[in-house]
Amino acid sequence: MGAGHGTGHGSAGHGHAGHGHSHGGPPAGPAAAAARRRATWILAAVLVPLGLLTLVGMVSLWPSGDRSGLQLSNPYSVAQGVTMDTGTVRTVTSEACPGASSSAASSGTSASTCSFASTQPDAGGAEVRVALNPDIVKSHGVKPGDRIRYLNLSRIQHQPQGSSAQGSSAQGGAAQQASGAPAYVFTDFVRTVPILLLAALYAVVVVAVARWRGLRALLGLGGAYAVLVAFVLPGLVEGKPPLLLALVGSTVIMMGVLYFAHGLSARTSTALLGTIFGLGVTALLAAWSTDAAYLTGVGSHDAASLVNVGGNISISGIILCGLIISGLGALNDVTITQSSAVWELYELAPHTPARKLFTSALRIGRDHIASTVYTIAFAYAGAALPLLIIVSLYDRPFLEAITSSELAEEVVRTLVGSVGLVLAIPMTTAVAVAVVKATGASRFEGRPSEAALLAGEETDRLAAGRSPRTTAGTRRGEAGSASGPDDGGAHAVATGIATATGASGVGAGARADADGADDDGVAQDDGAGEYPTRRSRRGR
Repeated sequence: MGAGHGTGHGSAGHGHAGHGHSHGGPPAGPAAAAARRRATWILAAVLVPLGLLTLVGMVSLWPSGDRSGLQLSNPYSVAQGVTMDTGTVRTVTSEACPGASSSAASSGTSASTCSFASTQPDAGGAEVRVALNPDIVKSHGVKPGDRIRYLNLSRIQHQPQGSSAQGSSAQGGAAQQASGAPAYVFTDFVRTVPILLLAALYAVVVVAVARWRGLRALLGLGGAYAVLVAFVLPGLVEGKPPLLLALVGSTVIMMGVLYFAHGLSARTSTALLGTIFGLGVTALLAAWSTDAAYLTGVGSHDAASLVNVGGNISISGIILCGLIISGLGALNDVTITQSSAVWELYELAPHTPARKLFTSALRIGRDHIASTVYTIAFAYAGAALPLLIIVSLYDRPFLEAITSSELAEEVVRTLVGSVGLVLAIPMTTAVAVAVVKATGASRFEGRPSEAALLAGEETDRLAAGRSPRTTAGTRRGEAGSASGPDDGGAHAVATGIATATGASGVGAGARADADGADDDGVAQDDGAGEYPTRRSRRGR
């Protein structure tokens, strides 16, 4: 059997040589190369002018940095003689508020209670008594070991004779009693360490799972924030057109993030086209809904502060820009995923018709649509949870509540972002199918079909004086030696080849069985007609 096997394979190898076939398959023909070039030129013809237009828009809209006419005081700035210090809490006590005992005695009511934190300043010196805000005490509380930031008013208050600027804990209390106001006032917690730990954990997890692509994504995220801080925000302050600012800034961010994280390829360019299409739809809906839904934004404290700043700041323009930018992450997610899905489906079945490939990829997109819509809705709901609780306590009718000034902006943001996201999926899928067919179609051009390959083998063997039955037996022996006792898939392939009638039947049977039996990871796009021969060679 060993001799017969060797002879059979030698004949097969000879047949391959005689017909000019190779196991790797010849390179793609000129038509495939022309199709790839044509698809690349089409993508370039769309994206290059778009990139140049975006660059021109960014240069023309670049903010000058002039903030004259703006009047906004910094709440974190301090007056002369006042400093912002940090320290670590040692103990927390509750006692009657200064001056409350006398007023309570005169009015006949109980004295109010204040909380104080004995804090060790980071700059050194004796502990100081820091007055705590009642809302902080009630909501979160201050515990020993917490690091806090507080105002140091001791230098501008009348201190007892001989007291230092910092003063001891007793001296600080004496100064407080004398003036009736605390010398040290809590302002905020110091969150540097936990936030840096979370950022480090986030970076480690992303890089550990996504490797270099994850690192590039993190760097791209930093670049995206740089565009927002240096271009979009100053432009809004100076009164630049918010719609153009949002579109230009978002396009720059997406071009940089996608190509930097995923590389320069037709797949990435396809995702970019889908993203830009979704951005356009989102921008049109945002521009219409901002006026139609009367999104003025004056209901929030921050918006009211910006209104009083003066200058050219437009609250409705800020809302419009926010509607467009808020959906960037989810939009990028669905387009790059959908583009990758089309490519993977094509790699698994390169001969799938375009219509069927589009339908299969769109089924994946529909599942992604549902989960992403939930993501957007829940993200906005989580961010606005305190506001939702307040609105629910008003006990207003549901329709009136969700269309109120408090919730209208969040509702419109969710709906506008979701519409742009959903429409971007079929658009991205269609473009991806067209591109993948153009760049990858005919990539097996020049390779023989499986039926032709096997027909050539049978012809060579018959010419060598071997009967079809002997040929079938030899191929069954080859497959058996390649598969071993546990490889039923290869045995099924050999059986299909041995029993098929005619070269076409042989090829069809081998392909049908190979599609279900390729347990060794041989991809379908390794070349038509190679599967049985490659399995036999590996077995040997």
